[in-house]
Amino acid sequence: MMKLNELYKKIEDCQQCSLGKTRTKLVFGTGSEEAEVVFVGEAPGYYEDQKGEPFVGEAGKLLTELLEKIGIKRSEVYIANVLKCRPPGNRDPAPEEVEICKEHLLQQIEVIKPKVVCTLGNFATQVILGKKVPISRVRGTPTLTKEFFVFPLYHPAAVLHQRWMLEPLEEDFQKLREFLNSPISVPQLQKAEQLDLF
Repeated sequence: MMKLNELYKKIEDCQQCSLGKTRTKLVFGTGSEEAEVVFVGEAPGYYEDQKGEPFVGEAGKLLTELLEKIGIKRSEVYIANVLKCRPPGNRDPAPEEVEICKEHLLQQIEVIKPKVVCTLGNFATQVILGKKVPISRVRGTPTLTKEFFVFPLYHPAAVLHQRWMLEPLEEDFQKLREFLNSPISVPQLQKAEQLDLF
């Protein structure tokens, strides 16, 4: 089984799409390789592109605070994005960029083998679930895939622009804490929707 550092070396000079020419740094991911929880965002922003780490700007600070409120250290989870390079001007990722980069993300998840993948926002949720679903409809509700549970959450960056979203996001982080604390029973597994990602 490939390790995360081996995967990083494999893709650090990636030029499979045009973003390889415009990025400052590849933003691979950060955190524990033994994490039970992986957080997935959309794409790196300006500060992430400069530093080469995901969620280091204001949205990252909020994510860290939300984790601490439920008793989880940022170093205990793994944080990544669907895209590993910043789209110029923070534009939306192009479909071909997603197709290329999604494979790198799924490989990261396969190496870590988390129990739960928390998707942040519409984009990451739709990529991981493989279907068009509004985040407002599925947030805070775990869905079982072949390998792990998907737990959709509002994106912290959205909360910075729409403060009303903070309360539901805090509520969903509490639900995440409760979900992580609860033993997963067979009825829960049977009720959850089965999805095959790999």
